[in-house]
Amino acid sequence: MQIIQNLIEIADRFDAIVLDQWGVLHDGTRPYPHAINTLETLHAKGIRLAVLSNSGKRSDPNAARIAAMGFPTYLFEQVMTSGEALYRDIAQGQLPYRTICPITRDTGDAENWSDGLGLTLTDDVEAADAILLMGLPDSAPTDAYQRTLAHAKKRNIPVLCTNPDRASPRAGGAIVVSPGALAHDHLVSGGDVRFYGKPHLPVFRAIETALGVAPDRLLMVGDSLEHDIAGGAAAGWSTAFIRGGLHAHAFMQETGIAQAISDLARHDAAPLPTFTLAYLE
Repeated sequence: MQIIQNLIEIADRFDAIVLDQWGVLHDGTRPYPHAINTLETLHAKGIRLAVLSNSGKRSDPNAARIAAMGFPTYLFEQVMTSGEALYRDIAQGQLPYRTICPITRDTGDAENWSDGLGLTLTDDVEAADAILLMGLPDSAPTDAYQRTLAHAKKRNIPVLCTNPDRASPRAGGAIVVSPGALAHDHLVSGGDVRFYGKPHLPVFRAIETALGVAPDRLLMVGDSLEHDIAGGAAAGWSTAFIRGGLHAHAFMQETGIAQAISDLARHDAAPLPTFTLAYLE
């Protein structure tokens, strides 16, 4: 693991750099201070850039969110999300589910996501053949959806989790519970969960194919050792861990950087990253 100050130091080793969204580009409200300038510098050097996000929404809404925060649209060749991956599988007939009970962050998210698929959305878990776990309100109590998930397990219907993240950073250093926390608890309790997104290999292969770049020429930049770093390493990519995102609290102690990352990696059963830097600079 090499500690670096900025991506410019290592950018010419790669044909493309793929970036996580929350905790790397922005905190959910605004871009991190140097993120836009850094990406503009990389783009000017001819480095191809893409986004790979554990977002339950499709690619276009996420690209629009990023643009609305001030990131020029020309920066990113691809914006791939876990929600997009599930949408494509259903659209291509790879999954049989037609009546979905959604759990979402905001009203209308499931309707917008499913547009064009011809699915039936229902609040009645007894009528559904799958649960779509795509988002949680930031203020949702952790047990708010236990009844729905208990019914899903009783009926032996799958939970389709399009955000495997267990937690996400927000403005001011806040951390909120994300859908992956519920999904993993459901899995441990004996429920059927199908994960879409990082660290699972298909989403990495999908963006490799879209970019036309070999694994050993790709760099994954993320703030989650469990998802970004472990997933990128398993795909054969190099990885760069951002310390100022999800795990920023771990670096406020007296422990050195290398030791703190080793402790986090051990806790998450994740490999060490190839590189680490404080923020996207």
